[in-house]
Amino acid sequence: MHKIDIENWNRKEHYEFFSKMKSPFVGLTTEVDCTIAYQQAKTKSVSFYAWYLYKSVQASNRIEEMKLRIVNDEVVCVDTLGAGSTALRKDGTFSFIYVPYADNFDDFYKSFQKEIDEVNHSNGMRLNDDDVKISHIRYSVVPWISFTSIMHPTNFNAKDAVPRIVFGKYHEVNGRLMMPVSVEVHHGLMDGYHIARYLEEFQNLLNEQS
Repeated sequence: MHKIDIENWNRKEHYEFFSKMKSPFVGLTTEVDCTIAYQQAKTKSVSFYAWYLYKSVQASNRIEEMKLRIVNDEVVCVDTLGAGSTALRKDGTFSFIYVPYADNFDDFYKSFQKEIDEVNHSNGMRLNDDDVKISHIRYSVVPWISFTSIMHPTNFNAKDAVPRIVFGKYHEVNGRLMMPVSVEVHHGLMDGYHIARYLEEFQNLLNEQS
């Protein structure tokens, strides 16, 4: 992790302007084509969610702005991002999971499966200080609904700079599988341009065949 020199940062004015707001967040919802990714996951007999979650984490790690955080009134850039996500139990309750980044999907999937197993043998939310972790993206999934917008709970903490990404139910459009994706970020650290770069990287990784 390294500190950003705000005084000489090209986003200094943007950061100071949006950080004065009670809710300095910006978000959008769009769709990605997950046809190839779905086929790849089924061919490999792995969780489709874990497959596209890994692709998203990979994409996030390629965009420096996704790694920016606010710590003690300073802007820092974390080294590597993991996935802080949700997992559903059979009783209808959900729990938080944390999957660290890995250089390959197999290692990521092992950590993912371990977390899922622990969720299924526990109760409650398993917070594990998830609210104070900064080296991750906050993920959630709503696989029952193909939404066009979403609203997040918030305490209006203008220093909360961890991006939130939510995936919805995929559906078929002209023979392709399309999945809604919501992205919300701190506008002092990122703009629509950077969200678009993440989405482009994510789509490219979803299209990869291995």
